Amino acid sequence: MFTAEDYRSLIFAADLVSTRVRIKESDLLIRAEREVAGPAREVLARYRKDLEDYLKLHPDFGESLVPVSAGDEAPPIVREMTRAATLCGVGPMATVAGAFAYCVGRKLSAFSSEIIVENGGDIYLNSSKERVVAVFSGRGLSSDGRTIALRIRPEEMPLGVAASSGRLGRSLSWGIADAAVVLASDPVLADGAATALSNRIYREERSVLDRAGEFIRAIPGVHGYLVACGGLIAAGGRIELA
Repeated sequence: MFTAEDYRSLIFAADLVSTRVRIKESDLLIRAEREVAGPAREVLARYRKDLEDYLKLHPDFGESLVPVSAGDEAPPIVREMTRAATLCGVGPMATVAGAFAYCVGRKLSAFSSEIIVENGGDIYLNSSKERVVAVFSGRGLSSDGRTIALRIRPEEMPLGVAASSGRLGRSLSWGIADAAVVLASDPVLADGAATALSNRIYREERSVLDRAGEFIRAIPGVHGYLVACGGLIAAGGRIELA
């Protein structure tokens, strides 16, 4: 299985300091202008506790594969997940990796103006420099077999980039996409939308990819998408391939 260690070994951002923070299932790789392990761990622990405490009282929130509601008394991370899941038509836990990346990345802006937080393939990007995000699908995506990448301009950030797959990794997906990638206003929404996109790829047909893309582009806050399935690739919205 292609692991976090595999794809993280390919990351190059020499201008930033790398920090890894792990608590239970959460495994964050953070790039910032300085080492931020202390504040990152504190923030992650706090938001994890908020979610875990809520799940004890509302187990359906963790088990549902469709959107569920959450009251005003729910902690902020639960409300963020609920909002994104409702927009995307997925269960709230489909947004959990993006939610932790977003919550940690947003808080770390007080310590560094350059922040990249990656959590299970879901990324929070906030940088004054152009960044390039590679897309791994288990096979080459371009015509000559090389991996396609997404160019992210400074004016687009902060931005969420999330990936899902029906054939790779641990993501629960009802589809067969090799890679389903979504760029959105924040990683919580991007995570849910990537799951929704992957779920809709049930056959290696151009029309299937195009219909799935149309659904994703209609979600408020989504900037663009890319999906690969077999030998087919579809992309739409504000997305620049590198």
